[in-house]
Amino acid sequence: MTDRPKLPSGLTMTWSRPVGWLLDHVVYRTSVTGRHNVPTGGPVIFAGNHISFLDGPVMFGASPRPMHILVKKEMFKGFLGRVLRASGQLPVDRSGDRAVLVLGKELLDAGRCIGILPEGTRGSGQAADINNGVAWLALNSGAPVVPVAILGTRRGSEHLDTVPRPGRRFHVSFGNALTLSRKPGETGRASMDRAGMEIRAALAGHVQETIHNSGQPLPHADSPLEQAVAGTPADDHLRKVQ
Repeated sequence: MTDRPKLPSGLTMTWSRPVGWLLDHVVYRTSVTGRHNVPTGGPVIFAGNHISFLDGPVMFGASPRPMHILVKKEMFKGFLGRVLRASGQLPVDRSGDRAVLVLGKELLDAGRCIGILPEGTRGSGQAADINNGVAWLALNSGAPVVPVAILGTRRGSEHLDTVPRPGRRFHVSFGNALTLSRKPGETGRASMDRAGMEIRAALAGHVQETIHNSGQPLPHADSPLEQAVAGTPADDHLRKVQ
């Protein structure tokens, strides 16, 4: 059984948020819209599309609220691992991790925010498919889900491991918050599947709206994929913790 990670201190944000801002606005040029859509208090789940390994840090730096982002546990090694832990990010075991979901719910119950990239893999970023970890957290915590469109961190046919040159323009847009709940008589599995579909539709729609408004496209759809860089455990394991 996977050891449950410890609840990160809220003090982790005192230094990491300014670093995120510097990444967005000094190293790169990030336009941010829709901050007014983010609830100013209480728990929030930020669900972003996924095209580059920079998506999590860019979303982190652009957000008006601090957040703990779910990141694959393989990243928690060496110097980078120490930085991730010190900044309050959460390691995910992609083989199926009930522990991080319980921890995420505890953070939300405490009024904090969670960041998640529910597509699970770096790809075209269209949110054509997502896993149900974000739905599980939303249904079991009651926290609203804010769709986040992230554009520019990868362009055209750039490789997944491409590091954008400093000064590139990114665009981050926070969409309308979505609140989900179980319907009377609905099974746990049915409610999670329905919630997942609603979140996917909201995120995919917001991404397309942001492309239209910003004029900044997604990378080519035929760019190579890589297995979950940040995201949530397999859905089969999620259903076991309903």
